[in-house]
Amino acid sequence: MSIVERVRPGVRAMTGYAPGEQPRGARRVIKLNTNENPYPPPQEALAAIAAAGPSLRRYPEPSARPVREAAARAYGVDPGQVVVGNGSDDLLTIILRTFIDPGDTVAAPDPTYSLYQPLTAIQGGRYVAVPWPEDGRLPVEALLAAKARVVFTARPNSPTGHAAPLDQVRALCQATSGAVVLDEAYADFCRDHGLPLLDECPNLIVIRTFSKAYSLAGLRIGLGFMAAELAAEMHKVRDSYNVDALAQAAAVAVLDHLDRFQPKLRAICRQRDAAAEALRQRGFATPDSEANFLLTTIPPGRRDGAAWHRDLRAHGVLVRHFAAPGLADKLRVSIGSPEEMKAFFAAVDNLLTDNSQPI
Repeated sequence: MSIVERVRPGVRAMTGYAPGEQPRGARRVIKLNTNENPYPPPQEALAAIAAAGPSLRRYPEPSARPVREAAARAYGVDPGQVVVGNGSDDLLTIILRTFIDPGDTVAAPDPTYSLYQPLTAIQGGRYVAVPWPEDGRLPVEALLAAKARVVFTARPNSPTGHAAPLDQVRALCQATSGAVVLDEAYADFCRDHGLPLLDECPNLIVIRTFSKAYSLAGLRIGLGFMAAELAAEMHKVRDSYNVDALAQAAAVAVLDHLDRFQPKLRAICRQRDAAAEALRQRGFATPDSEANFLLTTIPPGRRDGAAWHRDLRAHGVLVRHFAAPGLADKLRVSIGSPEEMKAFFAAVDNLLTDNSQPI
């Protein structure tokens, strides 16, 4: 028997998560495929990272206590309600470690963040994908019918960019005894958020990331908000020293200076709305979004979604294409800086006129 044959059957059978392409080499590209903030982090965060350098010979604070205290100040919760992760993906893993035994069910609306399914498979769980209704409302009854120990719902959702009504999240929490995970990776671009629900929904977990709004995707920082007694259980299963010292220092600086981000966040939202209208004018069916990206349906023509993705890449623009049913004729476009969006539309216009030579 080969060593590969000794790998757990569930791991051999699963398909791993496929992240967005990261550019390599010297060629300059416009990167609109992974929903990062196009602007640099504030100087306070960069200064905090530099100041933390001399302490790197020592382990970081095990529970990221300074970050939990800063998050408590920023969001009006108790530090005991906060768990910090190596990105919000780490928090997803911690949640599944906490709740899911082999054979247990995890459910989520579909389509959504594609990492939920492989993380469930790694844990030996059963993943149930519940289709979103056409009106974008949360499919509460169908999610309840799955009898899941954990329900994930991203709000705003990726890749669609829509935000289901919060009263439906509340209704789901109140109707199930399982954990409801409200993934708010894009909440800073949305009209409202779910943190106020924590007081009335003890089974709710709200997770945030610093990768989208806060320009720190490269450091991997995530926050989980929940009842303090649940946080205590989750601390048992997270990796020791799971958040490094540089990330902790930067996170505290960001949380203590959230006001620094507001002008750029408003600018991204304005750019998003303008880009949606510009795509519609070019024949792309583009719903409104409450995130920092747009999901747009390609216009009729000789190119399918995969070809648009390929040809934009040849023109130096990276966007995201999903081959899954219901998404194959669509592109997800992150909102970049004004200069990046100008380059994106120049490439789009070039392709619309069938001049598909790379620029």
